[in-house]
Amino acid sequence: MTSIRSAHPALIALGAVGAAGAAAAVWGIGIERYLFTVREATASALAPGSMPIKVLHISDAHMAPWQHRKQDWLASLAQLQPDLIVNTGDNLGHRDGLEGIRRAFEPFAGIPGMFVHGSNDVTEPSPRNPLRYFSGPSKKHHKAPELDTAAMDAFFTDELGWTGLNNTAARLQVAGNTVDFFGVDDAHRNWDRLDDLPAAIDALGPRPDGASVIGVTHAPYQRVLNRFVDLGAEAIFGGHTHGGQVCLPGFGALVANCDIPLKQAKGLSTWTHDHRTVPLNVSAGCGHSIYAPVRFACRPEATLLTLTAR
Repeated sequence: MTSIRSAHPALIALGAVGAAGAAAAVWGIGIERYLFTVREATASALAPGSMPIKVLHISDAHMAPWQHRKQDWLASLAQLQPDLIVNTGDNLGHRDGLEGIRRAFEPFAGIPGMFVHGSNDVTEPSPRNPLRYFSGPSKKHHKAPELDTAAMDAFFTDELGWTGLNNTAARLQVAGNTVDFFGVDDAHRNWDRLDDLPAAIDALGPRPDGASVIGVTHAPYQRVLNRFVDLGAEAIFGGHTHGGQVCLPGFGALVANCDIPLKQAKGLSTWTHDHRTVPLNVSAGCGHSIYAPVRFACRPEATLLTLTAR
């Protein structure tokens, strides 16, 4: 009887840990992944004398056709009346994901936008061992079925009027400002061609006085951020990290799935390279893989970032 009584505290503790884990799972799977939020911030990044630009930054929707709550929430963001949309990729999360993306983004037609690809805009997601993420950035181990990337791009460009920035550059008038953009394809898959950007930027012609410069990437690897700063970016947008997706309250992200410092895995921060410092906004994204339907201490988000003159 004595041994049974002495075991009680351990059993109670084990039960408490199990109950806490179950509660966390219920919260992360059943509640928090639906708590869509808009994070608002302001950054001084534009050329002196520029008018403010209200940027809606959307990332990592990982859309499946049945995800109507996410689609409705994304569609409602058009009411924010942004001047510009920056989409940092991984829009598709299912072979029929474009159906949901159309429903979510149709209200944005006519609002200027820029987009780059993530790998899940090109290939279907596949089941993964989540513990692998703790060993470093994930690697591709097999060839997944390809998605209809061309149809998605056609919807973005032909129907919404957005511009693709995969390893290229573009010049746009936004809210009365001239803005030069450049971007890369998914650096997580080594699809970024940073050496192509100088020629793409030169092809835009001489930069007008008072123009601003913005860099866009899906995966914010340090090599990309550093090169963007070298090329004159005055603000950088990235996604991919999901903000860690499962975080520790009071600590933050445990993984970023790239080499960006964990403290910069989501939110507005700055990036410094070669004595230049620029604003960096990394979106925690608004979705998740259909094979990992959970978020904990990391709400799905979009960012309404107001860029102002330096």
